[in-house]
Amino acid sequence: MNSVRGRLVKASMWMSLSRAIVNGLTMLSTVILAWFLAPADFGLVALGTTMLAIVTGATELSLTQALIRHDSPKDSHFNAAWTLNAMRGLLIFLLFALAAYPAAKFYDDDRLTGIMLALGFSVFLSGLINPRLITFQRDLIFRQEFFLSVSQKFVGLLASVIVAAIWHSYWALVVGIVATQLANFVVSYILLPYLPKITFRHFKEFFSFSAWLSASQIANTLNWRFDVLLIGKILGPTSLGYYSMGNNLAILPTRETTAPLKQTIYPSFANIRHDAERLAAAYQRAQALVTAIALPVGVGFAVIAERLVLLVLGETWLPVVFIIQALAAVFAIQTLGSLVQPLGMAQGETKMLFKRDMQMFAVRVPIIFLGAMYFGLKGVILSRIFTGLLSTAINLFLVKRFTNISVLQQLSANTRALISVLLMAAGVIAASYFFPEPSEKIEILAQLITQIALGIFLYCSSNFLLWVLMKKPKGPETEIFAISSQILSKLRSRALP
Repeated sequence: MNSVRGRLVKASMWMSLSRAIVNGLTMLSTVILAWFLAPADFGLVALGTTMLAIVTGATELSLTQALIRHDSPKDSHFNAAWTLNAMRGLLIFLLFALAAYPAAKFYDDDRLTGIMLALGFSVFLSGLINPRLITFQRDLIFRQEFFLSVSQKFVGLLASVIVAAIWHSYWALVVGIVATQLANFVVSYILLPYLPKITFRHFKEFFSFSAWLSASQIANTLNWRFDVLLIGKILGPTSLGYYSMGNNLAILPTRETTAPLKQTIYPSFANIRHDAERLAAAYQRAQALVTAIALPVGVGFAVIAERLVLLVLGETWLPVVFIIQALAAVFAIQTLGSLVQPLGMAQGETKMLFKRDMQMFAVRVPIIFLGAMYFGLKGVILSRIFTGLLSTAINLFLVKRFTNISVLQQLSANTRALISVLLMAAGVIAASYFFPEPSEKIEILAQLITQIALGIFLYCSSNFLLWVLMKKPKGPETEIFAISSQILSKLRSRALP
């Protein structure tokens, strides 16, 4: 694991910085747009982006994963990947152009026509990006990824805010998406000049790896996106706006805190896939580290949701509080088995991942549909809590199948994190009852800062105390200390003349 850890450190430093900035820009964009736009605007655009996500997911070719796993890809492989992506982007654009009018009639909103045309064009742009950027990810070099991610997010933020401030229109959201993809396309060739060529070689080679992975992506996309279309049709754009905003905010802390590690995990697992014992040990340590970081952040976000919404979004958005509280906690718990995807891909178990996604799809669809029909938006959220916990259990059993690590062993590696996060949540919630009712923004901010500081103290102190009481076993604490030491060592070496 030491060699894996060493390779992860530098990559994670760049990815952590990238995700921190992108996360900040995302939050800033969400807050500013929420000031200028109505919940119904977010719901309307969410219909278009969800249909886009389903179509792109259904046609996902998993070429990045195939190239990463390839022992020695040549220029012809990158050209073939670019050709496939460009063809896919063009087909999706044409499909969206044809479906725009019928979709607008189905949802009884003519504005969807223009939205879908613009979103289809954004996918066409994304299919033209530089295929050789994958080489950086293969070699765990993420400095260029940093510049790409930050620049495209900044351009998208700037474009959407300008449109929102001037016209107060839902087009701010759409223009931001198109501008982001345009920046992604341009910057990808600035970072690594390359002239791709059209070629139809290696198609069979790509599909032999990605067939089941693509099928899994189709099921997974339908699994996690159909609820938006369902809410839009049954409950209307305003409820969908609240749901979309709450879901996006709820997933943000867990996703952003784990993204730097998750993005480097698959290449690392792929490099040691032939050593089963080493791979199992690497998985166990990486998973415990991800959970130790993401679990308190996700649960903590749920605990502070009410004051955070009041502070940054205002009373108009108070209905999203329950959504954030419920889903942020579920997303945090799901980190317990979240690395099963890169683990299965590294082992070539893409067919098994597809079966998992199909099983969850068969379970989620009727449960969420019934929840929406009989209990409205709250029913959808309760259904997602149940299915989220179920998917976590399924992932844990899949890990057992892939690595022979029992479910009990997987949970025991996270014992300190689980206990500490319960103490943290209980302490922050109990302390909140002693807060006076805030009447000014500054009072809300003071209470929010107090909650965050108390949560950090309770989690870190209880986790450290448990670690000491257990005689300092190897686990996420030792990983954090080791990674922190390597990062500090690199920083000191750069600071020295």
